[in-house]
Amino acid sequence: MRTINDQGSISARLASLLNLSVRQVANTIQLLDDGATVPFIARYRKEATGQLDEVQIGAIKDHYQKLLDLDKRREAILKSIEDQGKLTNELRQKIESSDSITELEDLYLPFKPKRKTRATIAIEKGLEPLAKLIFSQRENTVERKAASFINDQVPTVSEALQGARDIMAEWISEDADARQRIRNLFEREAIIKSTVKKDKETAGIKYKDYFSFAEPLRRVPSHRLLAIRRGEAEGILAVSISPDEEAALQRLDRQFLRYGSSESTDQVAIAVKDSYKRLIKPSIETEFDNLSKQKADQEAIKIFADNLRQLLLSPPLGQKRVLAIDPGFRTGCKVVCLDAQGNLLQNDVIYPDSLRDQAQQTLQKLVAHYQIEAITIGNGTAGRETEDFVRSLNFGRTIPLFMVSEQGASIYSASEIARQEFPNQDVTVRGAVSIGRRLMDPLAELVKIDPKSIGVGQYQHDVDQSELKNSLDRVVESCVNQVGVSLNTASSHLLRYVSGLGPQLAQNIVEYRSQNGPFQSRDQLKKVARLGAKAYEQCAGFLRIDQAKNPLDNSAVHPESYPVVERMARDLKCTVTDLMKKNELQKQIKPELYVTETVGLPTLRDILAELEKPGRDPRESLAVFEYDERVRKPEDLREGMLLPGVVTNVTAFGAFVDIGVKQDGLVHISQLANQFISDPRQVVSVHQKVQVKVLEVDLQRKRIALTMKI
Repeated sequence: MRTINDQGSISARLASLLNLSVRQVANTIQLLDDGATVPFIARYRKEATGQLDEVQIGAIKDHYQKLLDLDKRREAILKSIEDQGKLTNELRQKIESSDSITELEDLYLPFKPKRKTRATIAIEKGLEPLAKLIFSQRENTVERKAASFINDQVPTVSEALQGARDIMAEWISEDADARQRIRNLFEREAIIKSTVKKDKETAGIKYKDYFSFAEPLRRVPSHRLLAIRRGEAEGILAVSISPDEEAALQRLDRQFLRYGSSESTDQVAIAVKDSYKRLIKPSIETEFDNLSKQKADQEAIKIFADNLRQLLLSPPLGQKRVLAIDPGFRTGCKVVCLDAQGNLLQNDVIYPDSLRDQAQQTLQKLVAHYQIEAITIGNGTAGRETEDFVRSLNFGRTIPLFMVSEQGASIYSASEIARQEFPNQDVTVRGAVSIGRRLMDPLAELVKIDPKSIGVGQYQHDVDQSELKNSLDRVVESCVNQVGVSLNTASSHLLRYVSGLGPQLAQNIVEYRSQNGPFQSRDQLKKVARLGAKAYEQCAGFLRIDQAKNPLDNSAVHPESYPVVERMARDLKCTVTDLMKKNELQKQIKPELYVTETVGLPTLRDILAELEKPGRDPRESLAVFEYDERVRKPEDLREGMLLPGVVTNVTAFGAFVDIGVKQDGLVHISQLANQFISDPRQVVSVHQKVQVKVLEVDLQRKRIALTMKI
């Protein structure tokens, strides 16, 4: 049997599918089978893969797994049919040559164990010979033949013919060619329709656009389809997918009817129509319902993943002493002071609204005592008012002030992770700490929160949750490894996303660190419980040790390449430290002199880039941003106002922008640019600073329409 265990065959098939070379695919599959992670392969095995990036390697991994699953299903189907004693050589060949799960299931359908159907009941009554006779369409005396099948179970000719038609209808529905004909018609011409259910107009007013809706399925955008399906799930909308019925029947008639051959053809025609309406159409409709939902999910998940990547790679403030404020009116503003490593030093509560002088004194004392280098405020309720208050204070020196998103902070503050970090603090303190740490290092803090709670998705609760989790986990892993992780300060939750680790090894690293003090070298990782050679190979290059004995331990140079760097230093008669500090020495290196069987020019170029800027952070520098002082709430907005804003979320239909009024405005896709764009991501990204103009403010519906066509 042909299976994908034939490495050459699978590599060739995937290479053709993904437009890559067979060598690239084969080497990547081998690395994956050996336990290498996508980030590790992309960063440290460029010679083997021909410099494939993470997206290409991820595509190989996904398609490889799909083909593994396909072969597993193929083997199960072959065994089932063989056990029934019905596996012919022709059928085996068709099954073994099938390249899609849909085709496999169509071939298996006639042999699939069934519950009782109208056809199986008719067969039990002995009507299968009559069905075969009629289906051949050579019989002109159908009723006379049917009369010979009358018995206690089949008392009339009418019932005999009905039973024969039931059997034929099932045969037609199980014909692989027939199903493919209807499938092709659905693909080209199916219309998705939605109507409001009786007496649901008021309850489902937000779905008003879909109360009487129809659109070709192949054209409906993902966000619209997900909205329709949500309306259906909430019991507001009735939804159907189908092509023109007459067109479908014509295709089936051409396949099964022998026009003018005999009166039995009339019976087959009735069976064809019944088969389509009762069996084929519902089955294919369900199939396209699932396929269209799957496609919409994939598009929505991709948007979510792109937004999450941009959010996680937001510019960090870095290791600075921070005062963070979680604003509030009635309950006051929770204030925390953090050291440069994000450790909690002090917490307090101030009431700028009612006890202004006391609040001023408290903040000035905290800033002076803890030598605060930056202040950050959450952008929720009372955020702008608190910002105004802090800006009015004199701290004796200039201290930068930042607003950060509170989205998900409450989720973190009540989580098990937060309880473990701050067992003796309440949720308000934990929330303020999260706000401060988000400023210092968004990536390190946001990995502690379920991405679905961060607010950068589109219909994230409607899409396939398993696919969403896998995609978002992959993004988090990619971002963490792209930036690199400080081995001596990272939390176990951040470490778990490092290539080759995971929750248990991450916890073991933290425990080793607490028992033995800070790591002095990457090599020390080998002493961590259960961290073997493979895990060390996968993780070492992504972990950084500041002030390490070997300066390469604070770079992205993998330990396996240390001998190459040491050889470079020897050739230049200097130390590795000198080589990393002096650009004039680096310029003297000729990488082609250091090429070996395992180390090629791609790796050598990466090494030289690291020597130039060891441990460099790929994220941009953080810049102070200020909202327009004229607006604090939606009521302050006027049409035509030009305002600065920050993109908070990008969807398929536009971008949401925070303009400092506690409610994001929407820049519809048609208002993002002066020229036509098909995808908002061509123009904007999460956390991007933009200039917008107010188009419309609907206070009743809580909608703010903005434009970037300025």
